[in-house]
Amino acid sequence: MRDGRRERSVFLGLLPWPEQVRVARALRTETVGGLVLLAAAVVALVWANTPWSGTYEDIRDFHFGIPALGLDLSVGHWTADGLLAVFFLVAGIELKRELVVGELRTPATAALPVVAALCGMAVPAAVYLATTGIGGGNGQGWAVPMATDIAFALAVLAVLSTHLPSALRAFLLTLAVVDDLGAILVIAVFFTSDLNPVALAGAVAGLVVFSLLQRFRVRGWWWYVPLGVVIWALMYNGGVHATVAGVAMGLILRTTRDEGEDASPGERTEHLLRPVSAGVAVPLFALFAAGVSVSTEALGEVFTRPEPLGVVLGLVVGKTVGIFAGTYLAARFTRARLNPDLAWADVFALAVLAGIGFTVALLIGELAFTDPADVEHIKAAVLLGSLIAAAGAALLIKRRNGIYRRLWEAETRDDDADGIPDIYQRTASGRDGVEGTS
Repeated sequence: MRDGRRERSVFLGLLPWPEQVRVARALRTETVGGLVLLAAAVVALVWANTPWSGTYEDIRDFHFGIPALGLDLSVGHWTADGLLAVFFLVAGIELKRELVVGELRTPATAALPVVAALCGMAVPAAVYLATTGIGGGNGQGWAVPMATDIAFALAVLAVLSTHLPSALRAFLLTLAVVDDLGAILVIAVFFTSDLNPVALAGAVAGLVVFSLLQRFRVRGWWWYVPLGVVIWALMYNGGVHATVAGVAMGLILRTTRDEGEDASPGERTEHLLRPVSAGVAVPLFALFAAGVSVSTEALGEVFTRPEPLGVVLGLVVGKTVGIFAGTYLAARFTRARLNPDLAWADVFALAVLAGIGFTVALLIGELAFTDPADVEHIKAAVLLGSLIAAAGAALLIKRRNGIYRRLWEAETRDDDADGIPDIYQRTASGRDGVEGTS
């Protein structure tokens, strides 16, 4: 209605101060981790295209573990199935926090980022299927271009030295959290094989014990770490990708504080593991997943074979169209009012940036294809699509960086040096323009 009885919510407005602090802390770690990830990817590409590429493959394919427990894996598989479980554990905690106390706790605030993320998953998959359908290819890699790599995207922003407002960064973070959940659901449902009911039952029993420990407020890492390792091993032997164990435990951890608590178990775990995830787990996975042979012939096949072409178009075109259209339509139907300091061009630039789909895209590519040659082509397509998306976003964001700098300076200005920016003290509660989705 247009009679003013219902105030329109503000989309991408100023974040509440507690949320601003939390987002800034999380993104600072992810940005540093993203730069390490970028360096690891470059090292992998260079290493795999030198005369020492054989050494790279030998290390990646070297097996170790405990065969008697079904855990005799290659280095590459340990990074994908083991270290990425830490990444998804942190993602699960972040999602739980968003659902319980964050931007996704109410339908009104959740509508925009959730609709945008869902469209940002569905449209790339549709673009991939349309491309492979027209080209007579295989549609099994439809999930590869679905997920956004928040660390890589933030690394691009850091390299560009941009001053993107916190609301835009928070929106990008929420998009990545939601489509990480979508990706893990896809992995759990579509990429399971040779299920072992006994092992899966053991994993579920372990998760129940994990939940009971949380419910009865049992503290001490010596309870949770061994139990988490057992759940992970049982999930792996059960035929479900082991990263599902990570996100399940993350969703179980309590993210609300009891009276007298300085931090919830979820907050403490995230604080400890986010640097490990961003600075160690994801870069090591990239080091052993991004090493593909780059040649004129290989790059040519990316654009001539339907499967890799579908991945590139899904990331570059599908992500952009899906996120932008989903956001615009959701804003219209929820009557959300875009922050007057920003324009829809800023949302479009963010949608282009979300086409960087590195870590999870590489993981799903390895799961979706069994032929090593096909996996190499898909990996090359992910790298190329992410590079095109990064370059396009860089051009769009740089054009608006003067505006972003002005907004960023207003958000961070603290003339009285009390640790709280002045913009939050010009209103009684620091809620100027934050009553809607941010």
